[in-house]
Amino acid sequence: MSIWGKIGGAAAGFAIGGPLGALAGAIAGHMLDRQVDGESPAKRQVAFTIGVIALGAKMAKADGVVTRDEVEAFKQVFRVPQNELKNVARLFDLAKKDVAGFESYAAQLATMFADSPQTLESVIDGLFHIAKADGVLHPNELEFLQSVTGIFGFNEAAFARIRARHMGPDKGDPYEILGVDRSQSNAEIKSVYRNLVIENHPDKMMAQGLPEEFIKIATEKIARINEAYDRIEQERGM
Repeated sequence: MSIWGKIGGAAAGFAIGGPLGALAGAIAGHMLDRQVDGESPAKRQVAFTIGVIALGAKMAKADGVVTRDEVEAFKQVFRVPQNELKNVARLFDLAKKDVAGFESYAAQLATMFADSPQTLESVIDGLFHIAKADGVLHPNELEFLQSVTGIFGFNEAAFARIRARHMGPDKGDPYEILGVDRSQSNAEIKSVYRNLVIENHPDKMMAQGLPEEFIKIATEKIARINEAYDRIEQERGM
């Protein structure tokens, strides 16, 4: 069953619990999937998906208005099939109106994925995609993103690294994107690069909780890492 079908089931809300589970339960009209109990990969995938939708809805309002570009970006980046748009739209709208602050959603995700910082970083990547959709990264959106990053346990240097990756090819500092220093040797930088590729490989990300429908996040992340390393190689003549 598609991850989008899972989020429409009451079982998803019951299994996840907390504010994210409450959102899932709010749209549930019937039991679609009873195999999300415990700490199964399915449960983590559902939690990831609902978390991105909830935080995306909250962030889309950070600049004061939810634009059509932001909504369209969500549907395109996260491959929402036509027959599941209503469920996703309902979740998006519920999260926008929910009195619970974004902090509660972020805190629940931080707890669920404490063992997988790469997955939490993928949530932030998804939010950056939504924020950039209207062509402007509003200061309030940037503040929102930094706050979520902090709740996830990342420091300011990590946020700078993630932000640099979303500035586009040839714009972000390649050293910052890889999280390395210019004083490091070629061998050290190559080692960091190889580890990043291994840790962020799409197959590994899916095993840790990233749903297949979100594979574009992982592949784009790897592309930015490769581009950054290529630029460093050219600069250093490696």
